Amino acid sequence: MAGYFNDESMIRRVHREHVVALGGARALLMQAAHPVAFTGFFMSSGALGDPYPRLQRTARVLDTILFGDRDDADKVTATVRRVHSQTRGTLPRAVGSFPAGTPWAADDPELLLWILATLADSGAMVYARYVGALTKRERDAYWQDWRVVGELFGLGATDMPSDSSRLREYMREMLCGDTLYVSKEARELGVDIVLHPPVPLAARPLLELANFIIVGLLPGKIRRQYGLWWDPIRSVMLDAGARSTKHLLVPILPGRLRFRPSSPLTANATGRPGVRAAPA
Repeated sequence: MAGYFNDESMIRRVHREHVVALGGARALLMQAAHPVAFTGFFMSSGALGDPYPRLQRTARVLDTILFGDRDDADKVTATVRRVHSQTRGTLPRAVGSFPAGTPWAADDPELLLWILATLADSGAMVYARYVGALTKRERDAYWQDWRVVGELFGLGATDMPSDSSRLREYMREMLCGDTLYVSKEARELGVDIVLHPPVPLAARPLLELANFIIVGLLPGKIRRQYGLWWDPIRSVMLDAGARSTKHLLVPILPGRLRFRPSSPLTANATGRPGVRAAPA
């Protein structure tokens, strides 16, 4: 059965790339920088004591939407929407610009938009830096695909920016305004969960490299609020590594290393979206 997206959809072409998974970690840290979203989507679930199963379930939901068929996508999103409709509360204490007692609901369109926007913004950023530049048309198509995802989670068409330019304006307004504030709990839990997951000892060097990239790709305001150290030399190293990866490594990677197994596009590297890979 056909899915909401096909192999020509920009959202599949971006998220089939292994490296774009780094955008998910960046998005999580940005989401937790919204005090109400942090309370509503993270603290309220009670899952932070053992967060990784919940993160895996969330990843499976997104994989189903992006790479599965419509019936399965409708089922999983209906379940999520039902849970969101029952998840409500108030902030127990003042955080940033939000006073104690501020009401929140997991299905609040403003909160859902922030979650959606961070995923789209992070995915496009990592892809552009490490795989290939996106044209305005491709950025618009990518965001339109994310708008479909947003509708599946209950957002209306008017709840979301209409194109990629307006998405960029929304992100700029959020980063320049006073809504975002990394609380002490978000700082401790976010850094611990996202940057220090349990991995085998042999994988520690790879984790350190991934963390270097994730921290470097965070907006400066968010990075500083998390207390994560950065300097100009690291920026130069990050940019040099991104250029080398995009121009030297990605073009020669075989599909089994470059693309995610959940994507049907498991073939030799092709370099740009819109070009179907040859069978491996």
